[in-house]
Amino acid sequence: MIDASKILLYVNDPAASARFYGSLLERRPIKETASVAVLELAPGMSLALWRRDGVKPLPHLRAGGNEIGFRVADAAAVDTQYECWANKGVPIALPPTDLDIGRSFVALDPDGHRLRVYATDKDM
Repeated sequence: MIDASKILLYVNDPAASARFYGSLLERRPIKETASVAVLELAPGMSLALWRRDGVKPLPHLRAGGNEIGFRVADAAAVDTQYECWANKGVPIALPPTDLDIGRSFVALDPDGHRLRVYATDKDM
């Protein structure tokens, strides 16, 4: 069996992305170099922000083709998190909305990666 341990995002500026995610998630990088910054998301799971021009093989896709999901306790927590991120000036692609997966909103990081905060009764 193999376990997922890291989400890799290709970014233009790892230091700027680390500041963005550090502020958003209230975490400090556990590793930071000129080419990569890593933040722990949960025990055994981290987010690596990798300078796009150093990735081998060179990626062909642009940001926005997938999302990182952040589940919160309930619909009220979605709205609270939205207010927090919006007050920090985070670009919002979708304000809090009730969808078939539950209540959610979508924010964008500096490279256009989609960040969905959601609450659902389903195993999503």
